[in-house]
Amino acid sequence: MATYPSIDSDVLRTFVAIADQGGFTRAGEQVNRTQSAVSMQMKRLEEDILQRRLFERDGRQVRLTAEGQVLLGYARRILKLHSEVFNTLRAPHMVGTVKIGTPDDYAMRFLPGILSRFAEAYPLVQVEVHCETSRQLLTRQDLDLTIITREPGHELGQLLRQERFVWAEASGYSPHEKDPIPLAMFNTDCFCRAWACNALDTQGRAYRIAYSSPSLAAIMAVVTAGLAVTAQLRSLIPADMRILGEADGLPELPLANVMLLRANHAQSPMTESLADFIVEGFRL
Repeated sequence: MATYPSIDSDVLRTFVAIADQGGFTRAGEQVNRTQSAVSMQMKRLEEDILQRRLFERDGRQVRLTAEGQVLLGYARRILKLHSEVFNTLRAPHMVGTVKIGTPDDYAMRFLPGILSRFAEAYPLVQVEVHCETSRQLLTRQDLDLTIITREPGHELGQLLRQERFVWAEASGYSPHEKDPIPLAMFNTDCFCRAWACNALDTQGRAYRIAYSSPSLAAIMAVVTAGLAVTAQLRSLIPADMRILGEADGLPELPLANVMLLRANHAQSPMTESLADFIVEGFRL
């Protein structure tokens, strides 16, 4: 079997930093090495280990050669595997199950990215996701982490995000002009449904709940078809829908606080790690 010289992961990390930062000096700041140390690492990588030219230099800027681009793809994969090995074998306590409770809308909008990044860091942790309304989730005793919606002044737990509820309809349709206005909303125990109805009652605007569902996907399907208006957090409104406001004859809706609750029985490094990923994910 042929033998090849090895490439230290620190050298690959420096190489990736140069590719990302576009220069040796900024890369050195990222990996905590001097510019001369970075240059020596890359010189050895090019001349002694790979015997290939990896960079094209233009003053202080550097660009990758074709060979450098090939190495960059391998370097990222190697460093990712290196991280997975250490996360798996050096953190054996990160094995088990975490139960999350969340409304359906947050599961669709935020959880895919959060769970993807968490799975990459801790591949042996199983995550159970339970989707219910905020009111239902507050009665659950078996969840480790719970994401809920609360009115300002009624906060519980840690604030993840504050957003305003907004009215929305499909572009090219005008169901908001109908009398009574048809609404597509979550089922009766949803906060946002109560807030939307209260706002219309205060305004004296006639409305009817034309469509209701526990599923955000179902509600958005109805709205996309031009059949009804909905009220949701602004971040949940897709780009192909039109946000409505006072200029369209609709009242302003309240702010909502998205909160994270931690169960007392679930204090563990595994649960806290996932909580950290959730906090970061709701900032994006």
